Parts: sequence; C-alpha cells; structure tokens
Amino acid sequence: MLGEIKGLNEECGVFAVWNHKDAAQITYYGLHSLQHRGQEGAGIVVSDGDKLSIHKGLGLVTEAIKEGDLERLQGHASVGHVRYATAGGGGLVNCQPLLFQSQTGGLAVAHNGNLVNANGLKHQLEGQGSIFQSTSDTEVLAHLVKRSVYPRLEDKVTNALSMIKGAYAFAVMTENKLMVALDPNGLRPLSIGKIGEGYVISSETCAFDVVGAEYLREVQPGELITFDADGMHSEIFSSSSARSICSMEYIYFARPDSNVDEINVHSARKNLGRQLAQELPVEADVVTGVPDSSISAAIGYAEEAGIPYELGLIKNRYVGRTFIQPSQELREQGVKMKLSAVRGIVEGKRVVMVDDSIVRGTTSRRIVKLLKDAGAKEVHVRISSPPITHPCFYGIDTSTKSELIASSHSVEEMREMMGADSLSFLSVDGMLKGIGRKQESSSCGQCLACFTGNYPTEIYPDTLHPHDKVLNS
Repeated sequence: MLGEIKGLNEECGVFAVWNHKDAAQITYYGLHSLQHRGQEGAGIVVSDGDKLSIHKGLGLVTEAIKEGDLERLQGHASVGHVRYATAGGGGLVNCQPLLFQSQTGGLAVAHNGNLVNANGLKHQLEGQGSIFQSTSDTEVLAHLVKRSVYPRLEDKVTNALSMIKGAYAFAVMTENKLMVALDPNGLRPLSIGKIGEGYVISSETCAFDVVGAEYLREVQPGELITFDADGMHSEIFSSSSARSICSMEYIYFARPDSNVDEINVHSARKNLGRQLAQELPVEADVVTGVPDSSISAAIGYAEEAGIPYELGLIKNRYVGRTFIQPSQELREQGVKMKLSAVRGIVEGKRVVMVDDSIVRGTTSRRIVKLLKDAGAKEVHVRISSPPITHPCFYGIDTSTKSELIASSHSVEEMREMMGADSLSFLSVDGMLKGIGRKQESSSCGQCLACFTGNYPTEIYPDTLHPHDKVLNS
C-alpha cells in the first residue's frame, strides 16, 4: 500500500450515480479510479426504486467486488465507497456504504472525512436509545436523520448536518432519492458530472474521465444537492464558513489527473516544485522524485533549477499488500521491496531528492540510505510542503503530535536523523503561491492546520490524544 511507503493515509473516496441503468457497473469503475484514497474495503449500495441492495468487502475494489456481485446489484441509482480506516478502526462492519433498514424505508450513507464531535453525539444518541452497529463516526448521521421529527427527507438531512462538525463529503440514498452534501468549510473535494441523462458524483474528477462523464461543477461548501424524479435541486444549509479545502489534496492525496476546485493537481504540484527550487536552490547533478505523488514536484524543481530530471527511484508495483516478511531484518529493509534506486543514474552524482511531505521520518531515512548505497555522492532532500507539525482531525491518520517528527525536532535534527547532506521544506507562503488558488483570504481558502495549528473548526477535547493539549480553532 502507498501509505506503507509514505506514511500518510486519507480516509476514503465517495462515488455515486443517479438515473442510469448501469449504475452499479459505473460505480465499480468509479471506485477503481478512486482506489488511491482507500484500500482497506469497498462497497456499493444500489436502488431499483423499490429496495436498496448492498455488497461490500475487504481489500481492493477488485477483491471486494466481483463480477457476480455486480450482476446482483440492479438499479438506476447507487452509492459507492472505498475506505481507509482512521476513525472507528477497520473490519467489514465499518466498510461503507452503511445501510440501514426500517419500517419507513432504507437509508444508505457514505462519507469521506472525519467528524470532530462524533463522540459527544454518540453518547447523546445512546442516552436516547440509539444502538450503533459500527464504530464508524459516519453512522452518527444516519441516527440523526432517522430520529429527526421533520416530515420531509431533505429537512431531516439538513437538520442532521447542522448538528455535526468537522470534515465531510456525504452521499445519502433512499429508494427514490440521492443526496450529497459538503461541510461548511469545504474541507474535502466533491464534484458533479453528467452521463447521458444521469448524474455522477465523485470525490475526484479523474473518475469522470474513466466512466465517460462530463464534469459539471464542484459541490459548494454548505450545499445539499438532491437528485430525484424531478432532476437535481440545490439548497444551502450553512453559509457561515469560509472555504478551507485540505492542502494535502493538492500536495499528496488527489490523483495528478484530477482537478480540485478548478485547479489541476499535476500543474499545482509542478508549481510547488518550481517554488521549492526558487526558495531552496542547491548545486546538484540530477533531480529525482519519490514515486508516485512527488514526481510532478520533482519535474517542476528540475525545470526551474535547470538540473536534469531522472528516474533515480523506481517503484515496484507488484509487491503484494500482505507481503510476508519472515524476519525482523527484512521488515527493517521492507522499503527495498517497494522502491529501488537506479545505480546507473545516481552513482557518483549529487542528487536532489524531492518528496511531498515528511510525517514520521523513517521512510525518508530509508530512501536516503537507498540512494547512498547506490553510490550517490550527495543527497539533498527537498520537501514540497511545509513541515507537518500539528495533527489532523479531519480524516488523515495523524491524530497525535507524537507521530509527527517535525513537531519535536528541528530541521537540522531531522537532517541528521535521515543522513541527508541537506534538508529543506517549502514555506507556507510558497506553498500557497505554488498551488495558486485565487482566494482573498490569507490562507487562499485552504486548511493549513497541519502546518500552523490554526484549525478551521472547533476541536473537541475528546478527540485529542491524552498527551496533546487542547487546541483552539
């Protein structure tokens, strides 16, 4: 898995279809294109207008959903999900979509993000008689919807959304409606596309190209969109917050062929590399990037610096996700099973190694060693983002400061630990300039919490690690 190399994992990917006879099949291919957002489980719920049917399983999309499973999922609407567990842990019970049946009908829920007040809401709901089937914070929304006294489903959902805090891109489906919503800060990406007479919704626009859909627009922060027999309807349930899209979507998470809030990810990463070369030049012979998410930034760095870009590191794409490492020695050197240094490129050379981020530092140390073992004369590490010094509570698996090497070590200490000849990070201003969002706010409409500690929402004490201090929004 990519996270085993890089150290960061994002929570999930959401994909949905409305008004297409092959809804389940389209969702399957859509989820496959979102596979980088979660590899622990996948699922699809489909509606034929009378009932909701589900299939979900553990592993990659191709492992979790087989051809026979798709044949049983017949209907005109569907919701799909790929999951990486950060909140609630793993296991099939926490794989999404979550499906709930009651006397008033079915309700399927899929979610990308993390709710910062989920624990408090769970305690409140359990005190009122709710029984939770999973440990996922996603289930909170379903209970709030089902307990709502409003007669209209849209009002039930907006009422529920008004009570939850944090990052969320939700897809909610009943037998005859599909609803999607984005949190008031717009922390996670969510887009709408058109396919024939139907619609598709995806966490990333790259999925539209795969399924043959035409991009329409982004779901806006605080917006609820309903698809039903009368078409597509939009309403704003909250307009009080400014956009704070996750910076790591541009830096690391999203696929290079996706556009996030109208900005192409590959172009943004190249620009980050250019900014990095302007801010932090170094005399070197070759530039290489750590596959895969750092390649774009490395190309940008090389172009700006006038240093040749080379494939100094090669990723082995055929290492199994559950590769057996029979000894401690092999476990320590496990990165060699996933990455190889190209001796003919780096031997005797001064190498600039561009990476997108440093989380725990262990992987960077191993990659520097790979390059030096292959004969690199010098290894200069350049990071196309600022140091990650604060935990994320919005759907990335860095929920404690103790996990983050930059929170407790200086740049020089980190350089010594990884054995690099130099180490430098892009500045916050350089990152904002490189991504190039045209927002008037000082943050350019991005969440900078993991770099600055300035969180766009309130952070509740019960979401914090016992050793971490309470953080103010």
